[in-house]
Amino acid sequence: MTTSASDLASRDIAHHLHPQTNLRLHEQVGPLMIDRGEGIYVFSESGERYIEGMSGLWCATLGFSQPRLAEVAFAQMNKLPYQQTFAHRSSGPVAQLAAALVERAPGGLEKVIFQSSGSEAVDTAIKLVRYYHGAIGKPGKCRVIARQRSYHGTTLAAASLTGLPNMHNGWGEGLADVIHVRCPHLYRQGLPEESEEDFATRLAAELEQTILDAGPDTVGAFFAEPVMGTGGVILPPATYFAKIQAVLRKYEILMVADEVICGFGRTGHYWGSQAMGLEPDMLTCAKGLSAAFQPISALLVSDRIYQVVADQSAALGGFGHGYTYGGHPVAAAVALETLRLYDELDILGRVAEVAPRFQAGVRALGDHPMVGEARGVGLMAALEFVADKDSKAPFPAELKVAARVAAALQRRGVLLRALGDVLVMAPPLIIDADQVETILQALAESLDEVHAGIQQ
Repeated sequence: MTTSASDLASRDIAHHLHPQTNLRLHEQVGPLMIDRGEGIYVFSESGERYIEGMSGLWCATLGFSQPRLAEVAFAQMNKLPYQQTFAHRSSGPVAQLAAALVERAPGGLEKVIFQSSGSEAVDTAIKLVRYYHGAIGKPGKCRVIARQRSYHGTTLAAASLTGLPNMHNGWGEGLADVIHVRCPHLYRQGLPEESEEDFATRLAAELEQTILDAGPDTVGAFFAEPVMGTGGVILPPATYFAKIQAVLRKYEILMVADEVICGFGRTGHYWGSQAMGLEPDMLTCAKGLSAAFQPISALLVSDRIYQVVADQSAALGGFGHGYTYGGHPVAAAVALETLRLYDELDILGRVAEVAPRFQAGVRALGDHPMVGEARGVGLMAALEFVADKDSKAPFPAELKVAARVAAALQRRGVLLRALGDVLVMAPPLIIDADQVETILQALAESLDEVHAGIQQ
């Protein structure tokens, strides 16, 4: 006996506590129940087809129906469905995946440790910052710096790094060892007539002063997304990371690149670090690592850090960290096949082919009366809505303009994500030119619809 869409929705409302959701509102409106996927499309239980313009949560890079990934998962489940990686255990998929990641990684990253989510990868990086500095005789360097509007995850440590107010409201104080500095958003944080490079110079000076105020002997690492994703697709100003990294090197502070969203072609480069000129000591990745077909994340670390960590583990009799599902053989096998597919499909070439039209179309929408800034890189973009272009004043929060635009888009068969005053988009990397045009046309129509409603 099949269960109807309405019955499923009722069960969801009755029993499922949804993350990142207004729970009382969910009780009223219920869920959009998705039944299946095909290419860049998903289909609801009641049969409606939608372009998944956010790749789920930035992660379904190869869409929703890649048979090779399903076949690899099935074969690995039949061969070896689980193996732990503690105390000298491993499996073929894990060893091959670690080698494949190092082969593709930015220079200097030589070792890989696996987890199941981006949040866990960030937590692992935070712990390694402490472990490394303690091992070299600087245990006080346990504080970490992140940026306002950054997103690094939802576990206690990762959420403490996250610089979004909604991630802290109601949860009490985060970890005391986290310091936040200014968001590198020229549109919102730049001074009148300030150039990108001047803005970057000011941010680097502010960072240095923050380090001096905290005490350089207390700061261990700086965490940054190459492009801020959930914060609203915020691109750093020109020369920003070069100047930031100069400050970090001056005070022997590690650079951790959070590539959970930016990795594997999203920015038009294999890594966002390559797109934005980062030279990380550690790098987190997840999401596109398995194209969302399996939960898996990785933390890549430099050989310099690894050698210190390895010596310390020998001195202490072991490395006291790990996860039950870290290096799960099924997830690793799927991730390894995902990397092969990226190569075979020339995913960077595909992004290079469609991204210019995607970005040009998004930026053209910057002329719309409701849009203050249109921004993006590769296949990630955002529209920031304002009530007044000159003053950059936002709309009253109760109007929920971005959410209204997202609802209008859903009626047109396109799913994008509203985040406060910003609408973000990150379609699967396999999207074609015609599908890009469909999104852009739906966006234009939805903006006009919502604008007309607000005017009335």
